[in-house]
Amino acid sequence: MSAVVDLHLHTLASDGRLSPTELVRLAASQGLKAIAVTDHDTTDGLAEAFEAARRFPGLRIIPGIELSADVPGDEVHVLGYFINPEDAELQAELVRFREGRVDRAKTMVEKLGQLGIHVEWERVQHFAGDGAVGRPHIAMALVEAGYCQEPKDAFPEYLGRNGLAYVERVKLTPAEAVGMIRRAGGAAVLAHPAYMNDMESGIASLSGIGLAGIEVHYAKYREDTIRQLARIARQYELIPCGGSDYHGMGNSDECLPGENGPALETVDRLEEVAVAGR
Repeated sequence: MSAVVDLHLHTLASDGRLSPTELVRLAASQGLKAIAVTDHDTTDGLAEAFEAARRFPGLRIIPGIELSADVPGDEVHVLGYFINPEDAELQAELVRFREGRVDRAKTMVEKLGQLGIHVEWERVQHFAGDGAVGRPHIAMALVEAGYCQEPKDAFPEYLGRNGLAYVERVKLTPAEAVGMIRRAGGAAVLAHPAYMNDMESGIASLSGIGLAGIEVHYAKYREDTIRQLARIARQYELIPCGGSDYHGMGNSDECLPGENGPALETVDRLEEVAVAGR
């Protein structure tokens, strides 16, 4: 469905392929009225996004972040909205997380080499640029080297949680991620919950840790999944959020910004939660 709000977007500051300026231009061309820039473990793209948005007065930028967290046997991501990018505690933790990303990526490249799959670390760095390095950058190096057709193809066998070259990294618990976001003045939302091993019980167990919402309207969700998540959101009094999770990676099935997203009133509800918690 077409939406005017997209609360899940990435830029070159982490593992997206567009600069913040390019992303803002694309969002405006898609007719969006509000977007959240939610890069992994960094807020470095926000200043440029705000500056770019000055040329599009009908488009509102929401300062965001995406953090990784561990639960037994699974990984979840927590999105933060209306955070204060200048928060010193938040920035100190983000530096630590980004350093852990580099160590992890190097080890994954080494494990690939041990499997006879050779990509140069310099190529991974090239794709990451000045952004926070991540598995998608390794995936792009694998595509360039001819091991995969598309970046997404690298994950099932090699880079995904059960992949041959997967390496864990330092992660928060969901409660710690929510706490970080709230201390930075933001509202915390569970990202793509349908990817959890046991979605409904997982949301139930996490609903009491201070979450403001869950992603209901997410990129490739089927209508039945959206309906199920909307019901769960109502049951636990969580704000139904969502977005495209756009990276611009070049995968043939990637959704553009605005192809799925929540109602415009969602932005005000998230802001109210963030302000109330400060």
